[in-house]
Amino acid sequence: MGKKSAMKKRRLGKACKQNRRMPVFVTVRTKRKVASNNRRREWRTGKLRIKED
Repeated sequence: MGKKSAMKKRRLGKACKQNRRMPVFVTVRTKRKVASNNRRREWRTGKLRIKED
């Protein structure tokens, strides 16, 4: 195991930011038609496919 490369760290950071819940103002604005983030990833089951370079 070594250090993370800059590109891998960047991709992991982006995935971390994308894995958030839907903002409350969106739910309120759409009157709950859009209530959840369906691209949400669970850390145990949904693994990322990031290359080791």
